Amino acid sequence: MVSIRDVASRAEVSLGTVSKFLNSPHRVAPATQERIRAAIDALGYTRNEAARQLKTGRSTTLAAVALELNNPFFGAVAESMERRAHDLGLFLSVACTNNDENREEMYVEMLIQQRVHGVILASGLTSTKALDALRAARIPTVLLHAFPEMEGFSSCTVDDFFGGRQAASHLIDVGRTRLAFAGGEERTRPVAQRLLGARDAVSSADGVTLEVLPTPTRSVQDGMRLGEQILARDPADRPDAVLAANDPVAIGLMKTFTSVDPSMVPRDIAVVGYDDIDLAAAAAVPLSSVRSPHATLGRVAVDLIDEQASSDGNTPTRHVSIRPELIVRASSGARV
Repeated sequence: MVSIRDVASRAEVSLGTVSKFLNSPHRVAPATQERIRAAIDALGYTRNEAARQLKTGRSTTLAAVALELNNPFFGAVAESMERRAHDLGLFLSVACTNNDENREEMYVEMLIQQRVHGVILASGLTSTKALDALRAARIPTVLLHAFPEMEGFSSCTVDDFFGGRQAASHLIDVGRTRLAFAGGEERTRPVAQRLLGARDAVSSADGVTLEVLPTPTRSVQDGMRLGEQILARDPADRPDAVLAANDPVAIGLMKTFTSVDPSMVPRDIAVVGYDDIDLAAAAAVPLSSVRSPHATLGRVAVDLIDEQASSDGNTPTRHVSIRPELIVRASSGARV
């Protein structure tokens, strides 16, 4: 059976260097990495992960716990997390809570038992019980995007207040006065922050109003249904601009509006989405959207985990907030 010692001998490096490569490849010089990889391939070396975990007390699995998996925003962030985890020699595993607190507590308990390398929490609804359990087990944990800052945990978030304010200010600047905020539950922190930002922009503008139009979920289908409700109103009572909680809701709204009149967006109703998913630019009417920094968010979250794991929890916690960027397209043009 090929051992790590055989790999070290063939690559002409020390055992410690091979071990460092297997556990943290980014800490090994690129040329040395290539020699070790070549030795591993030539010898057919297979790492005994179970034995390594018994020795170190922790696996190379990094876990992310999300609220939902059908959200394009989380998919983009998860892709970035996976790339960075791979660079660090880690394997990313994703669990979905489906808005079930008990389910999340069960996942957290399982991850603690498995002594995972770290946990990235992205649901925003994690219970105090689960957070306390992670803290007590000294599992490196990062709160991603949907949480407020919490003592004892590093966090990485998007400044959604800024994003909501930026979107509403843009709609006001192009002459819209009857704004609506569409979609989502206010108890979800990112959505609540976007709404607060929009309200802040409206509060400083004369003659501008803002109404909140909730939806059961933040899906294209619910956006379409909300669009039907808006069109059922007298035209004078309709908003002349809608800021959607995310892009799927915005795309659903535009689908309903333009099915009645292809020119309705932006002539009668301007629309701005949030997250700038790939479909935003490809929509029938290209969608203006607040671009969330998916790649940066995922990369920073994994790096914060690595900081804690590398120092055995002795690194001070950090809180990183990243500003989004409004991307203006045809859907939010001035009234024609």
